[in-house]
Amino acid sequence: MAGAVAPETLDALRTLGVATVYEAGGAIGAMDPAIHPLWRGARVCGPAFTVNCPPGDNLALHRCIEFVQPGDVLVVQNGGLSGGYWGGILTACAVAHGVIGLVLDGGCRDTEELEEIRFPVFLRGAGVFRTYKHEPGQLNVPIVVGGILVNPGDVILGDGDGVMSIPRDRVEEFRAAGQKRADAEAGYMERIRNGEYTMDIYGFPRS
Repeated sequence: MAGAVAPETLDALRTLGVATVYEAGGAIGAMDPAIHPLWRGARVCGPAFTVNCPPGDNLALHRCIEFVQPGDVLVVQNGGLSGGYWGGILTACAVAHGVIGLVLDGGCRDTEELEEIRFPVFLRGAGVFRTYKHEPGQLNVPIVVGGILVNPGDVILGDGDGVMSIPRDRVEEFRAAGQKRADAEAGYMERIRNGEYTMDIYGFPRS
């Protein structure tokens, strides 16, 4: 795997946000909008540590904490089921080992607790159905989450607009394009304050 993404690049992407980076990057990488933040204001940006769980089984989520690196975002495929795959105990263990967020193609429990401690979670929905601990699953393998292929080390960016995955070898390209778009939009806002219309700013046809 390529070297680590510079912290300043991750900070810049987090500041730019999903909508800007997605549009500037060619409108690729956005996950199914059904995968949404658990609590308002949740934001995350970091390299993906991928986990493939068999449906109904979360043993792989317990296993993976032994292998994560500080700053990782757990990205989990579990078949879209809204069971209690994740909760307060796993969160405490993950945070203790440097995990900064979770993207889950399914559900979790203890939602009020996770909001209270401000652990960023993006998921399909809450669920309390019991999970098994039988199958080891797969760690740090390519997975598909929310319709998007995520490879280990790809950069995950999430906020109130959703979640996207940025290919590891294109992170700087996406950052630069996102910054260029943000700078352009700042200019548009100034023109709007001065009385211009978006139809003119964007050059849209009126007939």
